[in-house]
Amino acid sequence: MLVVERRGPVLAVTLNRPEKRNALALALLDELRATFTAHAGDDGIGCAVLTGAGDRSFAAGGDLHELDAVRTAEATIAMSDRGRAALDAVRAFPAPVIAALNGTALGGGAELAMACDLRIAAPRAELGFLQAELAVTTAWGGGIDLLAAVGPARALELLASARRLTAGQALALGLVQEVAPANQPFAEFTAAWVDALARRPARVLRAQKALAAGFRRQLHAGLAGTEAAGFATAWLHADHWAAAAAALDPARRRS
Repeated sequence: MLVVERRGPVLAVTLNRPEKRNALALALLDELRATFTAHAGDDGIGCAVLTGAGDRSFAAGGDLHELDAVRTAEATIAMSDRGRAALDAVRAFPAPVIAALNGTALGGGAELAMACDLRIAAPRAELGFLQAELAVTTAWGGGIDLLAAVGPARALELLASARRLTAGQALALGLVQEVAPANQPFAEFTAAWVDALARRPARVLRAQKALAAGFRRQLHAGLAGTEAAGFATAWLHADHWAAAAAALDPARRRS
């Protein structure tokens, strides 16, 4: 489900479930955690780039078919911890991680995008914390990352409204660093953008990442428990199961 390549000082990681819009199955989250953990000790890596296969989705969010079976408090906490551990491996990676948003990054996919240090986007990309549409909250640290990026008032509005941001809107809010020109293939734009960063000495990039990661760890240490508790309460409520059933009905008709 992952394609992993070493391109000189760049670790390139691709979510490879295009037929499922790169939905974040638990096994895929485990694979993400293992990949970033396994390469963390490679001092030659100056940066990593994470993207999705295809041109529709970076990551569509959690796999609803799989997560529909998570019904007990114990299973809910285990699922939340499992996803958070995967995204924490991205956050803790010792070199900067760039999310190349080739398409939609929604729900858990938005959390994964925000777990990365930097984000670039194709013009067609969208970013949306849609969890409220399923009557739940963020589970994997994405709400905390959003707070850090845009402040508590704007983050609360984005979480509560569950609105999708276009690439341009995300750029205006500082959630992405650059949007590719409409007339340039996104793969070409991504390669040039990442190459410009990777020209810096790996030791410099890793030292800069260490400073940013230290700030992020402090924030997560203070708020992770609050986020996890809120998610578990919302996930186990009848409102969530009703919203999930409505979302799965059209998905089941397409399967």
